[in-house]
Amino acid sequence: MAAAGGGGPSVGTGQGGGGDGCRTVYLFDRREKESELGDQVVQVEERSDYAGFRASVCQTLGISPEEKFVITTTSRKEITCDNFDETVKDGVTLYLLHSVNQLLLTATKERIEFLPHYDTLVKSGMYEYYASEGQNPLPFALAELIDNSLSATSRNTGIRKIQIKLHFDETQGKPAVAVIDNGRGMTSKQLNNWAVYRLSKFTRQGDFESDHSGYVRPVPVPRSLNSDISYFGVGGKQAVFFVGQSARMISKPADSQDVHELVLSKEDFEKKEKNKESIYSGYIRNRKPSDSVHITNDDERFLHYLISEEKEKNSFTAVIITGVQPEHIQYLKNYFHLWTRQLAHIYHYYIHGPKGNEKRTSKEGGPFNNIDIEISMFEKGKAPKIVNLREIQDDMQTLYINTATDSFEFKAHVEGDGVVEGIIRYHPFLYDRETYPDDPCFPSKLKDEDDDDDCFILEKGARGKRPIFECFWNGRLIPYTSVEDFDWCTPPKKRGLAPIECYNRISGALFTNDRFQVSTNKLTFMDLELKLKDKNTLFTRILNGQEQRMKIDREFALWLKDCHEKYDKQIKFTLFKGIITRSDLPSKKQGPWATYSAIEWDGKIYKAGQLVKTVKTLPLYYGSIEKFFLYGDHDGEVYATGGEVQIAMEPRALYDETRTVPIAKLDRTVAEKAVKKYVEDEMARLPDRLSVTWPEGDELLPNEIRPAGTPIGALRIEILNKKGEAMQKLPGPSHGGSKKLLVELKVILHSSSGNKEIISHISQHGGKWPYWFKKMENIQKLGNYTLKLQVVVNESNADTYAGRPLPSKAIKFSVKEGKPEKFSFGLLDPPFRVGVPFNIPLEFQDEFGHTSQLINDIQPVLEASGLSLQYEEITKGPNCVIRGVTAKGLVNSCQGKNFNLKVILPGLKEDSQILKIRLLPGPPRRLKVKPDSEILVIENGTAFPFQVEVLDESDNITAQPKLIVHCKFSGAPNLPVYTVDCSSSGTSILSGSAIQVQNIKKDQTLKAKIEIPSCKDVASVEKTIKLLPSSHVARLQIFSVEGQKAIQIKHQDEVNWIAGDIMHNLIFQMYDEGEREIHLTSALAEKIKVNWTPEINKEHLLQGLLPDVQVPTSIKDMRYCQVSFQDDHVSLESAFTVRPLPDEPKHLKCELKGGKTVQMGQELQGEIVVIVTDQYGNQIQAFSPNSLSTLGIAGIGLDKSQLKTTFQENTQSISVRGIKFTPGPPGNKHLCFTWREFSDLIRVQLISGPPAKLLLIDWPDLKVSIPVINGRELQNPLIVQLCDQWDNPAPIPQVKISLIKGNNLKLTPSNQQHKTDERGRANLGVFSVNAPRGEYTMQIKAIYNKTTIEGPTIKLMVLPDPEKPIRLNVKYDKDASFLAGGVFTDFLITVISEDDSIIKNINPAHISMKMWKLSNNGNRPPANAEIFSCNKIKDNDKEDGCFYFRDKAVPNKMGIYCIQFGLMDKTNTLNSEQILVDVLPNQPVKLVPKIQPDTPAVSNVHSVTNRTLVKDLHLIITDEYNNQTGIDLVGTVIATIKGSDEEDTDTPLFIGKVKTLQFPFVKGSTEITSLVLAENSPGKDSTEYYIVFEPQLPALSRTLKSYILPFMFSDDVKKQQQMQAITKKKDELSKYIGMYRSVFETSKQLIDEMKCQVEGAKLKEVQLRNELKTHNIDIPITQQMPHIEALLKRKLSEQEELKKKPRRSCTLPNYTKGSGNVLGKIAHLAQIEDDRAAMVISWHLASDMDCVVTLTTDAARRIYDETQGRQQVLPLDSIYKKTLPDWKRPLPHYRNGKLYFKPIGDPVFARDLLTFPDNIEHCETVFGMLLGDTIILDNLDAANHYRKEVVKITHCPTLLTRDGDRIRSNGKFGGLQNKAPPMDKLRGMVFGAPVPKQCLVLGEQIDLLQQYRNALDKLNRLTEDLNSQLEYLQSPEMKKKKQELDEREKNLKLIEQKLGMTSTHKCSDSLRHPAKVEITDCPVPLKRMRREATRQNSFQTVQLTQPLGVEVCLAWPI
Repeated sequence: MAAAGGGGPSVGTGQGGGGDGCRTVYLFDRREKESELGDQVVQVEERSDYAGFRASVCQTLGISPEEKFVITTTSRKEITCDNFDETVKDGVTLYLLHSVNQLLLTATKERIEFLPHYDTLVKSGMYEYYASEGQNPLPFALAELIDNSLSATSRNTGIRKIQIKLHFDETQGKPAVAVIDNGRGMTSKQLNNWAVYRLSKFTRQGDFESDHSGYVRPVPVPRSLNSDISYFGVGGKQAVFFVGQSARMISKPADSQDVHELVLSKEDFEKKEKNKESIYSGYIRNRKPSDSVHITNDDERFLHYLISEEKEKNSFTAVIITGVQPEHIQYLKNYFHLWTRQLAHIYHYYIHGPKGNEKRTSKEGGPFNNIDIEISMFEKGKAPKIVNLREIQDDMQTLYINTATDSFEFKAHVEGDGVVEGIIRYHPFLYDRETYPDDPCFPSKLKDEDDDDDCFILEKGARGKRPIFECFWNGRLIPYTSVEDFDWCTPPKKRGLAPIECYNRISGALFTNDRFQVSTNKLTFMDLELKLKDKNTLFTRILNGQEQRMKIDREFALWLKDCHEKYDKQIKFTLFKGIITRSDLPSKKQGPWATYSAIEWDGKIYKAGQLVKTVKTLPLYYGSIEKFFLYGDHDGEVYATGGEVQIAMEPRALYDETRTVPIAKLDRTVAEKAVKKYVEDEMARLPDRLSVTWPEGDELLPNEIRPAGTPIGALRIEILNKKGEAMQKLPGPSHGGSKKLLVELKVILHSSSGNKEIISHISQHGGKWPYWFKKMENIQKLGNYTLKLQVVVNESNADTYAGRPLPSKAIKFSVKEGKPEKFSFGLLDPPFRVGVPFNIPLEFQDEFGHTSQLINDIQPVLEASGLSLQYEEITKGPNCVIRGVTAKGLVNSCQGKNFNLKVILPGLKEDSQILKIRLLPGPPRRLKVKPDSEILVIENGTAFPFQVEVLDESDNITAQPKLIVHCKFSGAPNLPVYTVDCSSSGTSILSGSAIQVQNIKKDQTLKAKIEIPSCKDVASVEKTIKLLPSSHVARLQIFSVEGQKAIQIKHQDEVNWIAGDIMHNLIFQMYDEGEREIHLTSALAEKIKVNWTPEINKEHLLQGLLPDVQVPTSIKDMRYCQVSFQDDHVSLESAFTVRPLPDEPKHLKCELKGGKTVQMGQELQGEIVVIVTDQYGNQIQAFSPNSLSTLGIAGIGLDKSQLKTTFQENTQSISVRGIKFTPGPPGNKHLCFTWREFSDLIRVQLISGPPAKLLLIDWPDLKVSIPVINGRELQNPLIVQLCDQWDNPAPIPQVKISLIKGNNLKLTPSNQQHKTDERGRANLGVFSVNAPRGEYTMQIKAIYNKTTIEGPTIKLMVLPDPEKPIRLNVKYDKDASFLAGGVFTDFLITVISEDDSIIKNINPAHISMKMWKLSNNGNRPPANAEIFSCNKIKDNDKEDGCFYFRDKAVPNKMGIYCIQFGLMDKTNTLNSEQILVDVLPNQPVKLVPKIQPDTPAVSNVHSVTNRTLVKDLHLIITDEYNNQTGIDLVGTVIATIKGSDEEDTDTPLFIGKVKTLQFPFVKGSTEITSLVLAENSPGKDSTEYYIVFEPQLPALSRTLKSYILPFMFSDDVKKQQQMQAITKKKDELSKYIGMYRSVFETSKQLIDEMKCQVEGAKLKEVQLRNELKTHNIDIPITQQMPHIEALLKRKLSEQEELKKKPRRSCTLPNYTKGSGNVLGKIAHLAQIEDDRAAMVISWHLASDMDCVVTLTTDAARRIYDETQGRQQVLPLDSIYKKTLPDWKRPLPHYRNGKLYFKPIGDPVFARDLLTFPDNIEHCETVFGMLLGDTIILDNLDAANHYRKEVVKITHCPTLLTRDGDRIRSNGKFGGLQNKAPPMDKLRGMVFGAPVPKQCLVLGEQIDLLQQYRNALDKLNRLTEDLNSQLEYLQSPEMKKKKQELDEREKNLKLIEQKLGMTSTHKCSDSLRHPAKVEITDCPVPLKRMRREATRQNSFQTVQLTQPLGVEVCLAWPI
C-alpha cells in the first residue's frame, strides 16, 4: 500500500486503503539532501509494536535492518518502544533522520487537520467584532494578536519584544500586517492546535498536544498582570480574518532546528469547497531557518527580508496578514496616532507596571520594564513611522494618573475565587476649570465656555456622562465594558461630607483576574458588574498595601472630603443673605439659589456695591455688584466652582437695568477709577428737546380749524441734548452697541368713545439726512386732533429711559366738513305701482363723504328706459325730497319689473345717481278671456277650460288680494259653477267638473257668464256653448270559442275544467251608449286588465282575444277570473269562476299522522296514511281491499314484526301502524312505500331510548384523581347528561339529579338538587372544595320514574392551599430582656399557608403588632391597645414573605405586657399566639420618695414636734421613667442640710448638732422613721433650706441623682405655724400648676402632630391630583367626592364591559397550583394580542404547551409522582441561564447598531410578542429557553428573503410566519410538519389574548382615583379633626382653664414672696416650675414623644384639687 512522492491518500480516519484498525503513517526520509522529496506511506497493523514498525519502514524504504537511524515526530520526539502506541497515530507525519538534532536538509509538508472544536457549535455566533461606542474595532483586533505575543513571551527572562510592522510599500509587495514576537514559539503540533477554532487552553488535551499542557493558573500578582491573556482559541483567527483575507503563521520553538509555517487563506478555503475537498485540512511546511525558496509570489516579496532575519532568533512567532481590507489600510494610515494611543491605553499597565505611567516618580527597573511593544509603518517614498507604546504620553490612563492628586485603593471579594482590585483617583477643581481629562470618545464639555448659561453645573460635572470605572482583565483593558459606579461611591441623595460635585471629579479602574468571564475577543465582560453588585460582594479598603476591614462607604466619604479640602481651589462665597427662586430662568433652573454679598476669588475680594467691568460679553457691562448667586440649597459660607454675579448697569440714570453673568466673566484687571470716569462721561450725553421746521410749507398752527382733506406739510426734526448738539443715539459703551433714537409721529383723533391713533410713523436718522416725515393729506375725519412728536428708543420703542421721559412735542387742531359734491338716495317707501305716485328722498355729502346740505335751487331730471316719468316738486334744506313721482309702462308680469331710474342734479361734481326700483302692475281695469270665439263646442261629460287674465290700465297682468273669477252656466239643470283665484298671478285656467246632461240624444245650447265679483268696475264676459252626445265605452261581453261556435260567458258564471289544463280561445267585445260596437285601438287596449296574468299580448288584445287561463292544479283551488275596462269616463268589469277536475293517477303519497319521532325500542305513536294522487297531488279513488297485499314497506333498521296495514274505505286510503326500529345511532330514518309502479319516501326521527345512565360532559379521566386546592374551585363545571342504555343522550327535562359525598367533604355552593333541562343535561356548576388533605369520592345519582339511576364516581385529591394563611409564625430573641423605655428585639413574622409554606405576596400594610398591659379582664386585646406597623425591608433582609418589626418602643412602665401579631385583609383575619413579655426597670437614675411629703415648716424650739422635719419617709431608687429598681443594691443614704448660699455657714443642724446623718440602704430602699432638727439649731429666720439625700452605693459605678426636700426654718412657733399653712397651700398650687402645664404641653404636641399630618395629607392629595392630570382627569374644586364617585362608577363600568368582551382564551386545563413553587402550564403563562401570531407560536410550541413549570426540582418531582409520570414538568432551577438569549439584543439585520439590509415582512422576535400576567422574570427564563431567538414575519417570501440576507453575516434562527409557515434554523421549510394548522385544529392549546390595553389604562385610572378618594377623605377627616381640636382649645371652657392657670401661677408667686423665697438652688426652680418640654423647629414632635402622647393620652383626664377644695377636671379627645 506504500506510494512514493506526495501522492498519498488524503488525510482522514480510515482512508489510505488499510483494513479496519490499520494505521497510515507518512514518512519523510531526510537523512541525505538528495533523499526523495515526497513522503512514503507505511501501513501499521493494529497490534504492531515498534520493532514491527521499524521492520516495515526498512522494507518500504529498502533500508538494511542493521543500519543506524532514528524515527522522530515533526517535533523531533524520537519514536521508541515506550511511546510507540501513544505517538504513532493514524495519519501522523514522521521523519527518518541520522539523529534527533539533525538539520532538516529539505523542507517537508506535514498533513494537518484543524476541524473546529465542538465549542464552535455551542458558542458559534456569540461574539464577533463590531464597531460600537462610536469606535473602530481594528485596534482591538490587533490587540488580540498582541495578547498572543504577551502570552508567548511570558517566560522570557530578558526583553519581551513585540513588533507590529505595517508594510504599505507597493514596491515590496501588496499591503501586509506583521506581528512578530520573540516568545517561546510553537511546535508543529501546537501550530496545528492554533488553527483549530475554539480550542482553548483548557480543552487542549487528549489527542491535542498543548502548549499549555498541565495548565496551572498563575500565582496572583498586582493588577493581575500575569500575561495569561491568550485564552479561548478564537481571538487570533477572528482578528487575522477581520484584518485581511490570508494569514501566514511562522514559528520556531526554542531549542529546535526547524521552522514551522502554516498558511490559512479565504481563497484556499473557497477553492477546496469548489473542488469538494476537505476544507479543514492542509499542510504545515517544516523547513530550516531563513529558507525562503518557497516564496515565489511577487505580492509577498517583503517576506524574503522577514525570513532572512530568522537566523538571529533562538525562538519566535510571526503572524503575517495579507489581503488587508482597503478601509483598514486607510484607517491605519490616517489615524496612526489615534489607534497607537488606544493600544497604549489597553496595555498601559503591562508597559508601565502596576502603578502606571506616573511622571512624578522615577522609572526604576522592574518586571514590566522589559515589555517592548514597537509599531512601525512603511510607506513608499516616506520615512518609516516608528513608535514605542512606552513613549506615548497622552493615552487616557496616563492622563488619568497624572491629573489626579490622590487615590483610593480597594478590593472586592465576590463569591468563588473572583478578586477585583480597584483604584479611584481624584481630579481637583483649580480656580476656574476642572482638571478631569477629556476623552475624545466621551466629550464632557456640553457647552461653549463663553456661553452665558455655563454657570449651571453640567449634568455630571467634570466627568460628564462617562462612567467611573474602566475595567481590566488580567491587566489588559476590556474596552466595551465599564462600570457606572457602586452604591458606596455614588452621590448621596442628601448632602454628605463632601459636595455633590466632588463625586463627579473621580475616575477609576478595576483590575480582575480570569475568574470573571469575558467575550472570546475580549471586548466585553460577561458578568462583572452583576457579580460586583451582588449583595454578598465584600469591599475592603487597601491602606499601605494591607486590607482594612472598615465600612467602605464611610472611608470613601472621608477620603473624598479630605481631597476636596486639600486640593480643590474654588471660589469662596461669604456674607450669606438667603435662598431665593429666580423666575427669570427656565422652570427647571429657577431654584433654589443661594445669594451672597461677597466672594473671595484667587486672592481678591469682591463685595456688593463695588464697581466692576465684564469681559467676554457683548457688549461689555459697566456697573456695580448687587449680589452673587450660587445654585443649590446652601447656608452660610461655602466653596463652589461656579456661580453668577448680578450687576447694576451704571450710570443707573441712563440704564436702570441689571445684568446677570457668570462670575468667571468679571474683569479682574480693570481699575475702579476707569469705571467711575466712564459713568460720568455717559451722564452728559442724554437727549433734552426737539427742533421742528416745515421745509415745504403747509404749516400746522396750534388750535387751527381746517376743512377736511387740507394737507399738513412735511416735517424736519432734530433731537438736541443739553448742549444743543444734535444726536441720533443714546450714549452707550465706548466700543459701540449703544441704542439708536427714533422719532415717532402720531396723529390722534379725540372722540366720545376715546382717543384713536389714525397716523403713526417712526423716522430714523439716516446719517446724511435728518429725521423727516412726509406731507400728510389723508386727515379727513371731522373732529379734534393732536399731532404728537415723541423720541423713542430703537427696538423697545420706550419713550422713557433710565426713568426719565424722552423729548416730545404736541400740536392740537380741528377738522370740519366741506361743500356738497355728491348725493345719495334716502330710504324709499315701496312698493311702486304703475300710475301710483311715490317720493324720492335725497342726502348730500362733501368729497370725503361727510353729510352736507343743499342750499341753491336745482331742477332734477328723471329718466328710465321704457317708462314715462313725472314729478310734482323738490324741497330744500336738511331733508331734501322729490315729491309726487309717477311712472307708466309695460312691466310684463304681475311680479313687476326692475328699472334703473336715473336722477340728475345739475351743478354737483357727481351729478347723477341710478336708483334701482321694481315697478309692479297697477290696479285691475279689465278682464280678458280665451278662446276669443263667441260659440264653443264640447262633448257631453267633459269640462271646458277658459284662460282668463286680469289687466291694469297699461294692459299689464295684475294681481291683488281676493281677486276671484267666477263662471256661471245656464240652459240645463244641475250645471256646475267654475271659480278660480287669480290673487297671486293675475291669470289662470278657469275650469271645474264635467258638464253632464242625462239622456242626451242630440245637440243642446248652453250660456256661460265670466265676471269678478270683487271688482265692480271690471266688465263681465259672456260665451255660448254647444253640447254634443258622448262616444265612450258603455258595455263589455266575454265569449268562449269552441270550433266555429262562440259561447257567451256571463258575469259570475262557473266553468268546470281539467286540473292543470289551459283554457284557450277566450274573446271579448265593447259597445258605446248607442249600442254601437267600438273598434279597438291601442289606447283602448291599454285600459283593459285581467287578473289571471300580469302580461297581456297587445296584438291579441287588439284582435279581441283574451290571454289563456291556467286552471289550478289542486281540485280544492277555484280560480276567479275578471276582465275590467277603466278610463276617465267609465269603469266596466265581467267575471267568471273556473273549477278544477282531477286528472289521471300519477303518484303514491304517504302522510304521517301523529308524532314524527320514534323512541328507540318503541313503536311509532300514530299512523301513516297512503293514498294515490294525480300528477298534481289530487287524491284519486284507486285503492281497494285487495291492494293491501301489493303495498310494500322497507327501511334501514326497520323491525317489521309489529307492522299492520288496513284499508280505509271512507277515505279510499291505506293505514300503516307498528313502525319500529332496531337500536342504533339516533337520527333521521327513511321509510320507502311502493304500490304497482308508484313509490314514496317518508322520514321519521329516531330518538334515544328511556334514560338508563348518567354521563359527565367535558370531564377528565374518571380513573385518575383530580387535584384541587382546598378552598378553591374545580377547574370544570360539573355537567351531567342523561343517556339511554346505548349511551345516547336522553333529552328528558325535569329529572332530579343529586350528588352523594362524604360528610368530611364540603362543597360550595351546598349540595342542592338540580333538574335536567330540555337536552337532558344538568349543570351542577363549579364547586369550591373544602376538606382536609387526602383523596375523596363523590357520586352522581338521578331519579326517573321513581327509579334510581346510578352515575359515575368522581375521585378528588384535595391539596392544601399555598395561598391561604392559617397561622402567623413569630421569631424573636426569646432570651432578650426588655428594659422600660428601650426598644424591643427584632420580630420576624411570616405568614404560613396550609401547606406549611411561607406566603410571599402579603401586603405589609395588612400585618400589624398590638401591645397592651396584661390585666385581669382576660387575654383579649383592649380597644386602646397600641398598634405598630412593620418596618421597610433592608438590603440584607430575606425579602420574600418576611415582615420585620424593628426598634419598637418598650413601654415606660414596668410590668407584664402582651404582644400579639395580626393579619387582616378583605378575606382573612388571623392572630398569632400571644407573647408575654416582662418589662423590667431600666438603669437606676435617681433617689425619690415613695410618697412625696409636704414641704416641712420647722423651728428650733424645745418641742420635738415643731422640730420634726419628716416622719416615715420611704426612699427608693427609680429609673428615668419612675420604675423602682436597684432591689439588689446595698449602701447608705447620707442626709445633709444646705442653704441657699453655699458659703452660708449658719445652716441648721440635725439633732445631736450634726450636719449629716447616714441611713442604711437595703433591698432597694431606705426607711427614715423621723428626722429632727437640733434644739436651738442655728439658721436664719423665715428662710428656706434643703435636705439633700445622697445615695452612696458601692456596687454602682454611676452617680445617682439625689433627692432634695426643701423646708422652711423659723425661730418662732407662731411664725412656724403660719409658714406651715402657707407651705401646704404652696405645695397644692405647685402640684396643680404642674399637672395643668403637662396637659397644655401635651395638647400643643398633639396640635403640632395633627398639623403635620394635615400637611402630609395635602402633599399626598396634590401629588395624586397631578398624577390624575397626566391621565387627562381633572377634579373640580367643588363637589369633589360626588364627582369622584361618579367617575369611579363610570370607569369601573367601562372596565367591566371591556373585560366581558369575548377574547381568545386557552381552554387547556391548567395544573392546580398545589404549592407556591408551581407556576402552571406553559400555555397559561403568556398571552399574545395578535391572532395570527398567537396561532403560529402556539403551534410551534405545541409539544411544550401542556408542560408544567415549577420553581424547584422538588416540586417538579412531586407532580411527577402525583401523576404517575404522565405530566411533563420543567423545573427552573435546572436551566443553565447563561446560554439564554438577551431580551434586549437587536434583530440580526442590525449590525453594529446600523441597518445591514432593509427587511420586509415586519420582522420581530417572537418572544417580544408575549406578555406575562405574572412572574415576569421566571417567564422570560422559560420562553427565552423555548423560543430562543425565533423571529416572526408576515409570510414565507419575506422569511426566505430575510434568511437569505442574514446568513451572509451571521447564523439565522428559526423563522415563523404569520401565515403559519416555519423555516427551521437549518434552512428547511415545507411539508406538513412545517405548516401550522388552522386555529380551530389546535384544540384550545393556544395562548390567550391579554386584557385590552384600554382596560389596563382604566385600571391605572381607577387605582389612582381610589387612592385620591382615600387621600381626599383622609385630608378632610384630618382637617376636620384639627379644626375641631383648635376650636376646642379656643372654647370658653379652655380659655377659662388657661385663665385659672394664670391666676394660680400669680398666687404661687405671691405665696413665695410671702415666704421670702428666692431662687437659691437649681433644684428649687425645678420644683416650683416644672421644666417645659422643648419643642424643636420641626412641627412634628419627636417620634418617641409622639408615641408617648398617643399611648398615654388616648383620652386624658386631669383632676386638680384647688387649695379651696374645688375639684377641676380637664378632658378632651386626643
